Amino acid sequence: MRWLTLIFVVLIAALQYPLWLGKGSWLRVWEVDRESTQQKEVNLKLRARNASLDAEVRDLKQGYDAIEERARSELGMIKRDEIFFQVLEESKPAVRAQPEVEKKAAPQVEEAKP
Repeated sequence: MRWLTLIFVVLIAALQYPLWLGKGSWLRVWEVDRESTQQKEVNLKLRARNASLDAEVRDLKQGYDAIEERARSELGMIKRDEIFFQVLEESKPAVRAQPEVEKKAAPQVEEAKP
């Protein structure tokens, strides 16, 4: 009877091995599920980006307002007979944070004359 119990325990362990550690094991299923979840998040971000690009393309195809806005902001273009004013802020003099450290005089070496 003791041998029969030992044989059954070994058979059950042999049958459980592929379930937990084999090619299609639970560990592999959990890993694939985690990767699938991460990929779904990436796909959502890419869908949002694609939707915004699609809206921008439709905007550019339909009217000149989007084209004009892009030309002004990205290329710095202005319309014909339009006056461009550029306002520059006054530059403030640099304030020294620390007083200047006095430089130590290096010893002078005289050259010998021939």
